[in-house]
Amino acid sequence: MIKGLKICGISDPKTLNYILNHPHPPKFIGFITNYKKSKRFVEFEKLKDLTAVDKKQTNFVSVLVNPTNEILEKVKDLNFDYYQLYDVGPNRTKEIKNKYKIKIITALTVSNREDVDKYKNYSDISDIILFDSKGYHKSESFDHDLLDWVPSRLNKMIAGNIQIDDIPSFKNKDFHIDLSGSVENNEGKKDINKINNLLNLAAKI
Repeated sequence: MIKGLKICGISDPKTLNYILNHPHPPKFIGFITNYKKSKRFVEFEKLKDLTAVDKKQTNFVSVLVNPTNEILEKVKDLNFDYYQLYDVGPNRTKEIKNKYKIKIITALTVSNREDVDKYKNYSDISDIILFDSKGYHKSESFDHDLLDWVPSRLNKMIAGNIQIDDIPSFKNKDFHIDLSGSVENNEGKKDINKINNLLNLAAKI
């Protein structure tokens, strides 16, 4: 059974408000905090306004790529429940978790079995392990069968160009599912209708 959904790359208040007030809101909403190459990147002042809302039962996730101490200090008082860390080693991850008293999603980018096995370095530190593609902001996919070797006890999330129509195929998997590009229009903006379809579909599974 799917553990929950994460919609990533939210960058405007209208979309955020729609998601938070949906009858079937996702478990997580992600905000691109420091990765400026992403079209979904949110400048700090806007991020501060976006996250200063009643998030109800949804967890807010700050998506950070190899964050500096400066950016961590800057966002430490924002309304986040998790930091999702890319390109951060185990020792640094532990340091961030302990210093900021925050839950951690460790993001591993995957193209082979060796990449998947890196979860072992983080399983005692991170609250969730996210298996993503190597594409970062490009919504690329990877072979999810590589995760068949990962023990069920691991709290895991998957991403990598997952489409709305793919959701039923995960109904017997113990994953959180992370989507971004599949709920956007051709201009790369979040599409309310697609988000609605996703949340309603997931609620039926």
